[in-house]
Amino acid sequence: MAEILPSRFDPGSIEKGWIDSWDEKGYFKVDPDSVLETGQDPYVIVIPPPNVTAVLHIGHGLNNTIQDVLIRWRRMQGRVALWVPGTDHAGIATQNMVERQLAQEGITRNDLGRDGFESRVWDYVDKTGGKILEQLKTIGSSCDFERTRFTLDEGLSDAVREAFVRLYEKDLIYRSEYIINWCPRCLTALSNEEAESREMMGKLYQLRYPLAEESWSAASQAHKEGVDTIGQLSDGCWYITLSTTRPETILGDTAIAVHPEDPRYVGLVGAEIELPLTTRTLRIIADDFVDPEFGSGVVKVTPAHDPNDFEIAQRSELDMLDIFTPEANLNDNVPKQFRGLSRLEGRKKVLESLQELDLLGESADHAHAVPHCYRCDTIVEPRLSLQWFVKMKPLAEPALQASRDGTITFTPSHWQKVYERWMEDINDWCISRQLWWGHRIPVWYCDDCGETIVARKDPECCDTCNSSHLTRDPDVLDTWFSSWLWPFSVFGWPRETKDLKAFYPTNDMVTAPEILFFWVARMIMSGYEFMGEAPFTQVYLHGTVRDKVGRKMSKSLGNGVDPMEVVDLFGSDALRFTLLSSSGTGGDIRLDHEDLESSFSVGRNFANKLWNAGRFALMRLGGAEVYSVSDIKHKLEIEDKWILSRLQETIDEVTHGLADFRFHEVTERLYHFIWGDFADWYLEMVKARLVEEEGESYHAARSTLVTVLDGVLRLIHPIMPFVSSELWIQLPFPRGGGKPETLTVARWPEANQDLVDQEAKASLNQLQELITQVRSLRKEYGVGEKSQIDLQLIGSKVDLSNLLVDRPEILAKMAGVKNIHIDGKIIGSGAHAVLKNGTEVFIPLEGVIDLAKERERLNVEILRLEGLVEGARQKLSNEKFLTGAPADVVEREKLKQGSFLQQLSVLDRKIESLTDV
Repeated sequence: MAEILPSRFDPGSIEKGWIDSWDEKGYFKVDPDSVLETGQDPYVIVIPPPNVTAVLHIGHGLNNTIQDVLIRWRRMQGRVALWVPGTDHAGIATQNMVERQLAQEGITRNDLGRDGFESRVWDYVDKTGGKILEQLKTIGSSCDFERTRFTLDEGLSDAVREAFVRLYEKDLIYRSEYIINWCPRCLTALSNEEAESREMMGKLYQLRYPLAEESWSAASQAHKEGVDTIGQLSDGCWYITLSTTRPETILGDTAIAVHPEDPRYVGLVGAEIELPLTTRTLRIIADDFVDPEFGSGVVKVTPAHDPNDFEIAQRSELDMLDIFTPEANLNDNVPKQFRGLSRLEGRKKVLESLQELDLLGESADHAHAVPHCYRCDTIVEPRLSLQWFVKMKPLAEPALQASRDGTITFTPSHWQKVYERWMEDINDWCISRQLWWGHRIPVWYCDDCGETIVARKDPECCDTCNSSHLTRDPDVLDTWFSSWLWPFSVFGWPRETKDLKAFYPTNDMVTAPEILFFWVARMIMSGYEFMGEAPFTQVYLHGTVRDKVGRKMSKSLGNGVDPMEVVDLFGSDALRFTLLSSSGTGGDIRLDHEDLESSFSVGRNFANKLWNAGRFALMRLGGAEVYSVSDIKHKLEIEDKWILSRLQETIDEVTHGLADFRFHEVTERLYHFIWGDFADWYLEMVKARLVEEEGESYHAARSTLVTVLDGVLRLIHPIMPFVSSELWIQLPFPRGGGKPETLTVARWPEANQDLVDQEAKASLNQLQELITQVRSLRKEYGVGEKSQIDLQLIGSKVDLSNLLVDRPEILAKMAGVKNIHIDGKIIGSGAHAVLKNGTEVFIPLEGVIDLAKERERLNVEILRLEGLVEGARQKLSNEKFLTGAPADVVEREKLKQGSFLQQLSVLDRKIESLTDV
């Protein structure tokens, strides 16, 4: 049977077949009726929906591999396991993609009109939307793909409208003019979370604002009292100084402010100033927001372009003056010479103009946080705008409590405090976007009476005046407004469906930390608001995939890894194993995008090792009936008992590791068990017993091998589903045990404590140490692999001695030992070692190697090392070297001397061991 397995593992030849088989057999489909009728506790994950424009990137590869491991593991545990896939319409990103296509054709969305543009976007989505889902299948994702959802599906659109209307009816959604984050490139509002702050080096400019003449006397008095922020120009005009990073916004100032208790400016509160470069006059106001310690203690107030200034303006009833176009060019509200200039051009022009009027003071470098659009990286413009908002404080309260009382847990645990701090300080959410692609806001305005209508169904007339002249709000909702409903909208909410009853709430949420606030926190809030309970109970936030120098992988940097290229080169199992083995709990992963061979060699080599070990085992097992371990337990040899004990330990460790999201530890444990315990030790020990093809030892070896290989393949299956399935399907099963149709629905192994034999483990561990020491001594003394040696043990423990007497063939096979002598006197020249239990190991070398030639070689090496030691000694006794050389050079010389001395000590011991005793 095993003859059909090729000697070389070729993942490309098996993966497509397994994907098709899983799909055809419907192993990943879940029926809500089966859950509701049996009362089972399902295990449910909803996928973080990737953008419909996206292709699989390495971050998706990590995220979805983790989810698939959890789903496959829980499915094998016997739970109804459902993983719901889907994609997000990605309002800003998708509209930008299509608009770029239109630009290449020389047209804009306005040329097409709204309906024509939406039709064009749907054409684009129809062509690209399924690509990432097919790629998810390629890496082995065991989703129920028949349940695939799209955030603009009809049912999900109903959910979005219902959520908006409910919140509006509860007075939790409102429309207001407020300072929002505006992207001048995407031409839409952004939420606070979408405006990513980045530390940048800028300039802090000192600007001089001339005071009206009636305030000159008070200014002169303040100057005499030492207020150096007040000065006098050459024409006799007095001025007050303030600092700003954005001098171009001086054209939108409607006041300047000082702290009401700042003694420097008490006499100037209420005074008028002449706003430079304009014909307007402003007044000096007092406000507690102003920090007297920052700069001059005077701030310019630009209410339409700064959220703090907006609040000051509300308190002092100041005018709002918007000076920018949507594209962030200066508009018609500024003097003529500045109109049409970009932000940077306007800054340069304003500074030049102020310099000419002697109103520009000093400037200094200044590092400050500057928000950028999370989609296009353009610097965000704070802008006064009429937008729709959600009141977040009431929604945050139960979601915050869920973290505090442990209803929802976070892994790694430090994210809990991050989440709670954000919830405690949460701001209202700006949900309207000035786009054409997305969920239209369900709001209409009556053209006749001005009534605002928020409705679940498109209205035909105004409820107030019965007019049919209605205009719909042109904006769409923030993309996250649909995805925050994802854990229940995918199951049919707001309808009361079987899916919703069977599968909500879900269990685990696996995602990246950067969308903790965008998405995770909002899902928790919406779950409590609309469903009355949390949408999931555990949140695992995995790390970020970075390049070898620590930069986040991205298309713009050109440092990304294409998972499909990795699959083509090494297979999906190699991709999956490498990503998991590189990722500590929540830790970042580093990969070399320029050397995929080295980056993914761990997974590729392990897949090859598993294939070769499995193929060898299957070939040696033959086609005869296999007894169960319980039937032949009394005939098990010590290596059988040992490997079965190690298997039970591994089952426990892997199961607990998966439950705690410790994927790195799980892969490490499986790596050492499969590569080390199973392949390098057990298979080598049991080879000879599998040749006999008769006898109790032969059958015990076959039973053990089948049991262990079955356990190995079940344990590794969630991580490496393809190679494990290909091997397992050919594995013979013990008589009386029904074999499942395929590994993906086989039961997860449970540790059997009856198979744990502590004595066998202890004895075998001693034997392993002995074999390792003998191999090391052979290598150290240059004993060839084919040379048979004698072995003498002094002070050997009884259990080890008995094992060596009973099973001498193990040492013969694994260490090339011909004769074993226990106790007695050491005679002659040879190699020495001592085991942890105190047993002395001696290998006689006379007649095995040329002792005289080896001593000669060692003496030459000793002379060389003695010369190096003397050279280092002379350097380190030279006071000029010690005082003149850099400290690290001196330290390096000391380390070299220590290394030479250590090597000499080893060689002296070897010379002594090669001398007759």
